[in-house]
Amino acid sequence: MDKYMPVIAAAVAFLVTALSGYIIIPFLHKLKFGQTILDIGPKWHKKKQGTPTMGGIMLVLGVIFAFLCAFTVSALNGGKMFGEFKDLRRTGTVIAGIVMALLMATIGFIDDYIKVVKKRNLGLTAKQKTFMQLFVSGAYLLTLWACGVKDTFIPFYGDLDISKGFGLLFWPIALMFIYGFTNAVNLTDGLDGLASSVTLIVACAFMLITGANMASSYSTNALSAALAGACAGFIVWNAYPAKVFMGDTGSMFLGGMVVAISFGINRPILLLLAGIMYFVEAISVMLQVAYYKRTKKRLFKMAPLHHHFEMSGWHEQSVVLLFSILTLIGCILMFILVRFG
Repeated sequence: MDKYMPVIAAAVAFLVTALSGYIIIPFLHKLKFGQTILDIGPKWHKKKQGTPTMGGIMLVLGVIFAFLCAFTVSALNGGKMFGEFKDLRRTGTVIAGIVMALLMATIGFIDDYIKVVKKRNLGLTAKQKTFMQLFVSGAYLLTLWACGVKDTFIPFYGDLDISKGFGLLFWPIALMFIYGFTNAVNLTDGLDGLASSVTLIVACAFMLITGANMASSYSTNALSAALAGACAGFIVWNAYPAKVFMGDTGSMFLGGMVVAISFGINRPILLLLAGIMYFVEAISVMLQVAYYKRTKKRLFKMAPLHHHFEMSGWHEQSVVLLFSILTLIGCILMFILVRFG
């Protein structure tokens, strides 16, 4: 039965996410929770004005329901996924990761709510959002420590002791890593189907790695499958032309989830390859800001990078395809690193 857990999780997540769109999207329309398109973006995005946002709720429902479903089936059959929950480290890591992702989604929801309902286009202030994200990230890391996480795997090196000496640097680096990647996924959510397509590939890669015993974890394997299925289900509604946007609710949940999965297999460093396009998107923004402050000129036509391609004449679907291919290449490199590192 264990080998069917990822299939069950992915299928349930896809169905719940896709079918929930028939209820949630009309409900968002009824509440007039439409996206406000800022003037600083590409002019042709104005036609998306009023498209329902906060559709990330669909992703949350899909992932959580699917994971609980897989856990229940495993428990009823005495499966290895259920057996893992007798291990405090595995149990704490998985549950803490899910809670962290949900709290990130909550921050995103508050931000979306302020933008849509309170009609404040910028939502939470940068300081407010940063404080909340760092607080959640710090609480997550403290939970990992309390659950007995005292090492992390480094390719070509092995397990690094992070409980003393030089290894203690892991914790402040991990704090900025979580904060950075959560926001990087948020930045990637700028075109129809972009964040969901990229994350679908990342989730599938982690699902295959955990399923192939390269980084064995049955619960994380099911969680990766649930995330992949939810992303696929969301693409049904979010592919160009999008009928709903995930909003910060969804993008910050996705960011929290990919981080939680990478920590769940004790190999967060792998996200630098699997999530290469998140990283590139974030770097493009930092480079744009730094270059403009120094020269008063723009390095890119617009940042994040996906808008630069748009401004250069690329269609949204072409940009999504390019970023998906580059993500796939990053995931293949991750496989090679895990296999031989």
